[in-house]
Amino acid sequence: MNDNMSAPGPLLVDVADCELDAEDRELLAHPSVGGAILFTRNFADVDQLRALTAAMRRCRSDLLIVADYEGGRVQRFRSGVTRLPAMRRLGHLWQRNQAAALELATDLGWLLASELAALGVAMPLAPVVDLDYGQSTVIGDRALAADGDAVIALAQGVMRGLRQGGSVATAKHFPSHGHVVADSHAELPVDARDEAALAADMAPYSALIADGLASIMMAHVRYPAVDELPASLSPHWIEQRLRTQLGFAGCVFCDDLSMGGAAAIGDYAQRAALALAAGCDYLPVCNNRAAVAGLLDHPALAEDRGGVRRQRLVEQCHAGESVPTLAQLRGTPRWQRVTAAVQTLNIKTA
Repeated sequence: MNDNMSAPGPLLVDVADCELDAEDRELLAHPSVGGAILFTRNFADVDQLRALTAAMRRCRSDLLIVADYEGGRVQRFRSGVTRLPAMRRLGHLWQRNQAAALELATDLGWLLASELAALGVAMPLAPVVDLDYGQSTVIGDRALAADGDAVIALAQGVMRGLRQGGSVATAKHFPSHGHVVADSHAELPVDARDEAALAADMAPYSALIADGLASIMMAHVRYPAVDELPASLSPHWIEQRLRTQLGFAGCVFCDDLSMGGAAAIGDYAQRAALALAAGCDYLPVCNNRAAVAGLLDHPALAEDRGGVRRQRLVEQCHAGESVPTLAQLRGTPRWQRVTAAVQTLNIKTA
């Protein structure tokens, strides 16, 4: 491994199993790769996962290792760690006791980041800040609330807690996925609302950016009243609205280029070229190793401009450094208090 290598590349890739093979190691060391995403298939137990993430970082010391890890139905690792509630349960608590909900949002962010760091995972791709309009089953209880003020306050709490645990937040899915019925994993949803109607959905991003938000994930959703391209592949949404209008200087994750919402636009090379040209810094390509192989040396990656932002994001996360083990965490008063609160929340809102 070369610790003097250039800034991490834009591809965010996956591995097939609980251990690396020779092909995995070669892939993770490739200069076009800057990150890896873990799934349930990569997890057998906490000791195995810690060994896997350590092996991944031996391939590249600045590899950003992430997981979709929100709580509820989106929690990739479920044994030996705390079972987290769906984030909507914070919204339910907010309706009864705002102060308690804010405190628990911060504590959940800390718990989530701390347990992931103990496993060698740098950051979760969370929280979801889509407003819940009661239409999107793929979002559903992943959303904190329907009310924008509640989403802002609770997401700020989660972001604060993630920082306390040595990680950062990735707010998703910009500018909005909550108003569409279609699932972007399978097809390209269309949100016909105009800019005025979308303002409420963008308000949480504006507030979180002002609070130092580190990264954002784009939506594979098309808003034809604003731009014909999906937001994830749109210079208008990324460069004009996100960078210029909202002043966001952090990392932009495209949503997975293997999803149906991206496949509607073209082949993998076309999708990757559009995403990079639009201003995405990380390009996830999951569950298709052949597609990844075809992109590694694609000329479009030479146009990548996000290396400095990716390097800064890696430096903001402490996983891989000297962090408490799970056993050490369990011995702390905060872990004991927070896990007891989580259990109570699960019981009261089940």
